[in-house]
Amino acid sequence: MSKDLQKRVIFGGVALAIFIPFLLKGGVPFQLFIGLLAMMATAELMKMHGLLPNSIEGMLTMLGSLVLTLPLENYLTFLPTDGNYTAYALVVFCLLGSTVFNIQHYSYSEVAFPIASSFYVGIGFHHLILARMDGLDKVLFALFIVWATDIGAYMIGSRIGRRRLMPKVSPNKTLEGSLGGIVSALVVALIFILLDKGVASGYSLVSMLLLVVLFSIFAQFGDLVESAIKRRFGVKDSGRVIPGHGGILDRFDSLIFVFPIMHFFGLF
Repeated sequence: MSKDLQKRVIFGGVALAIFIPFLLKGGVPFQLFIGLLAMMATAELMKMHGLLPNSIEGMLTMLGSLVLTLPLENYLTFLPTDGNYTAYALVVFCLLGSTVFNIQHYSYSEVAFPIASSFYVGIGFHHLILARMDGLDKVLFALFIVWATDIGAYMIGSRIGRRRLMPKVSPNKTLEGSLGGIVSALVVALIFILLDKGVASGYSLVSMLLLVVLFSIFAQFGDLVESAIKRRFGVKDSGRVIPGHGGILDRFDSLIFVFPIMHFFGLF
């Protein structure tokens, strides 16, 4: 085993050792932990764009991702049921208002990046929390699909991959690897569904497996989106939080896309 692979395995294990207890605990501790991760991921995007997270703009952007991530109405009972979306809108208004005080150097098009970043991160992590509130099995189901997709795509792609999937975005990804990831996700999801039929939420087995194909595609698309962002800013990783793995966004880019689509189809 190479030193790089050893580092990935060791620090990947450490990251899981931190994440899993919060996931198992659920409730407020998990929600606040995910809120912290959302802010860190947003800070990574800000840094890629050359913006300072500790600036007024940066703090508002991280606040936006936090209030969009958390189910605020559970903490502040006077808020409506969509309290986090309303709070997020207020933060966006503050970001837009910053153009008034810096007219020459900060325009509407420039403030769009912080707003898009907070929404991109916040909406994905918000649905992660919604999934955990519905049940631990829903989160594990998504995690296993994403992990199986990643592992299957790497194993198949590294062995028989020939045709590049999207070379301008991610040169190492192949069509064969992508299909291998989908097949791997189907196998793992089938085992999961047979062991826990409740995760299907009333869907037939065939329908559920078709949805798994869609989830696996979205997982890969989420990864490609982050790859495109990193390529645009000329960086290899979104951050250095997890040695050998990159930043928070590097670890959650696929899940950010998977959880909302799972929610769209009523799995939680």
